[in-house]
Amino acid sequence: MWQDVLTAFALYLIIEGMIPFVGPDFFRRTVARLAELDDNHLRATGLTIMATGLLLLFVVRS
Repeated sequence: MWQDVLTAFALYLIIEGMIPFVGPDFFRRTVARLAELDDNHLRATGLTIMATGLLLLFVVRS
């Protein structure tokens, strides 16, 4: 089980690292825009991303 968790985390880090590597200017602008959002909007966005990931996980694992 831990091997799967660490594999998923490693893939997450690879994907997250690709974004600033490929487009550093785009990444910088996006982070600046995110910093301007209010807390409720950020929470709603985080919840949507988590729900999408959970749904995808159920689809892939079933």
